Amino acid sequence: QVQLVESGGGLVQAGDSLRLSCAASGGTLSGYNMGWFRQAPGKEREFVAAIRRSAGLIYYADSAKGRFTMSRDNAKNTVNLQMNSLKPEDTAVYYCAADRSQFNIYTYMNPREYEYWGQGTQVTVSS
Repeated sequence: QVQLVESGGGLVQAGDSLRLSCAASGGTLSGYNMGWFRQAPGKEREFVAAIRRSAGLIYYADSAKGRFTMSRDNAKNTVNLQMNSLKPEDTAVYYCAADRSQFNIYTYMNPREYEYWGQGTQVTVSS
């Protein structure tokens, strides 16, 4: 069973950048579909980005397009989320998630599609 640990969160000002990492143990992330999600206080968990295990295609939420970049580092067994031009509305706990089932183009944005989750890392963007 894969275990995920996020890191890289923090308190930054609007316009700054952060790089989140998700490290895995007990499994090789290249064999998993991976997702980044976030949850702000009082809100539902929402999709940020995902990468397919086979084709390596990457998908982004509209809110992330042009500012966030998701990537894999197979040598380090990590996935990363580079976040630029951060906004106060990006404030949330960010989670990485993994799943081994067949990637579904219609449901990859649904948190229920992912079996394994990290504990999350807090990102706070001040105005």
